[in-house]
Amino acid sequence: MPLTLPPFMKQLHQQFRNLILTVVDFFYPLFKKIMPLQTFRYAACGGFNTLLDITLFFTAYTYLFHGEALHPLPNLLPNLIVSAHIAAFLISFSITFPVGFYFSRYVVFQETSGSKVTQLTKYIFVVSICIMLNYGFLKIFIEVFKWHALVAKLFTTMLVVSFSYISQKHFTFKTVADD
Repeated sequence: MPLTLPPFMKQLHQQFRNLILTVVDFFYPLFKKIMPLQTFRYAACGGFNTLLDITLFFTAYTYLFHGEALHPLPNLLPNLIVSAHIAAFLISFSITFPVGFYFSRYVVFQETSGSKVTQLTKYIFVVSICIMLNYGFLKIFIEVFKWHALVAKLFTTMLVVSFSYISQKHFTFKTVADD
């Protein structure tokens, strides 16, 4: 049986979605000549979510973990060490994942084929690949190339966002016309 929201939650969702669309679409005329509306919405929503991700990453890395490795389960797994940049990534991801799905599903790719469950499953799949890419690039850029964590995060984000947009547009939230 599908999950149904109470009427006040549906109304809150519609108001929130309409507010986001109003704000984003207000700026679209400035970009109308260089990109379609859907691409602009993806850039705006993705840009906000990316800024949120980088802010959370930086805050967790710098102020929560102080750039130092963690021993999260010293009594249970004394040899388990989690680097500060991976711990910060996990914290930022736990917040930006649901925000990103909401934006993608209800703001950017509104005219999609497929059920929400199917789209969420595909979204999780694509995001899983993005996690692996994030993890791999952060490890390489920080531990091999010795880049500063924030610089590595910014460069990683540019690479992963490009992959994500193409995947979400043509796989997760594709329309019947894309078939």
